[in-house]
Amino acid sequence: MRCYITTLGCPKNVVDSEMMAELLQQAGHKLVTEPRRADAIIVNTCGFIEAARQESFAVLRELAATKKRQQWLVAAGCLAERYGDEIRRQAPDVDAIIGTQSWPQIVSLLESLGRSTVSPSDVAPASNERDLVRSVRRRATMGASAYVKIADGCDAHCAFCAIPLIKGRQRSKPFDAVTREVEELVAAGVREIVLIAQDTTAYGRDLGLSDALPDLLRAIVGAAPQLDWLRVMYAYPQHVTERLIQTMAELPQVCHYLDLPLQHGYADVLRRMRRPHDIESVYGLIARLRQAMPDLALRSTFIVGFPGETEAEFEGLLAFMREIAFDKVGVFAYSAEEGTEAAGMPNQIPAGVIAERHERAMLTQQEISLRRNQAQVGRDLPILIEGVGEGLSVGRSYREAPEIDGMVLAPGEAPLGQIVPARIVSAQEYDLVAELLELRGGVSFPESGMKQGLAVELENQRIERVESLRIVQTEP
Repeated sequence: MRCYITTLGCPKNVVDSEMMAELLQQAGHKLVTEPRRADAIIVNTCGFIEAARQESFAVLRELAATKKRQQWLVAAGCLAERYGDEIRRQAPDVDAIIGTQSWPQIVSLLESLGRSTVSPSDVAPASNERDLVRSVRRRATMGASAYVKIADGCDAHCAFCAIPLIKGRQRSKPFDAVTREVEELVAAGVREIVLIAQDTTAYGRDLGLSDALPDLLRAIVGAAPQLDWLRVMYAYPQHVTERLIQTMAELPQVCHYLDLPLQHGYADVLRRMRRPHDIESVYGLIARLRQAMPDLALRSTFIVGFPGETEAEFEGLLAFMREIAFDKVGVFAYSAEEGTEAAGMPNQIPAGVIAERHERAMLTQQEISLRRNQAQVGRDLPILIEGVGEGLSVGRSYREAPEIDGMVLAPGEAPLGQIVPARIVSAQEYDLVAELLELRGGVSFPESGMKQGLAVELENQRIERVESLRIVQTEP
């Protein structure tokens, strides 16, 4: 059977799609890169917030409208886990549903479809919960970078979040499974491993381990010493220990980059969110992180418009952002999610107010990001090259995580998938412009007065071409 998989949503979905793809290939099925060539079309959906759900429904309807009579359409992932009935209503031509608790059954589901033993109302049965975090040999689809999911599910009870309803309780992948997966990816040419989970710093607690992430980092580096970059995402602030800080500072492969999704900067809002609300401890944590790693790049995410958020509380968030000066920030408009505590709270904020606060928060962070990026001008940084074409190289330094942060743009064509030395010469709000040091003899770089113009030109080129320059998995 020829299979096409498209992935919506977060990096954790990317990993699930890659593992489904590998299971299908191991069973003798073939992956294709266009839905029109497939016998089975699999959409790994996102159902985290309303906007993501609507995008998932739209993709399912579009594919359902264009699929041929002999094709099967499968809805997988988060939307399928929680909203199967709604999928049947909005996209009745979907042939089968397989949720986040069932993806290891993808082979048997498709083979049942091929035998016409599955009715359109069927849902794949849930797998053994440990199957959901097993290590499946897989091929990276992001070129020289790969996500490794070290746990799935979540034991936190944040008032706004539906993830525990979608993913269930936390399940950590054993050490040996993680290190084996990393070894396989590095042997296949991956230069950067990005560790992900709902809360990476809670890794191992369900296995009876305490503060296990530092030990996992050391185990990964020991198993794959040739790995260039090891990046940690989604660290819960109260779970970042002194051992973790010191381990990150000591291991040269670990990027001096940390994602701390704080969600707000005002204690009363955090308390209503059922998040850690000791703001002074956050200041202390960030001070210790920056003391141990002076070149640390910090990322966070914030929610604006949470129920009851007053103008003073929102201004408190902006003040917090300015004082901490995060290098990267994602700002999300609050979305009331069915089944969460926050959805039933009083004082829901009007959509117009939420949109206005979102814009103000983004503008505040743009000023901060520009200042933080300008501080990089003159630094020599290694750059992982992810795209090359028409005299332009596009990549990232350790300061930029894949897909969510900005890029480093440089004139000249460096080796694709390699890490090369570069000097930062100009800065935008999100992107940096660099000179590729190994190409200095062959590329004429403008004088300083022209560099800002080049930065704008390269940014326009990036907007037009960066998606096409990204490395994608081709058919075997």
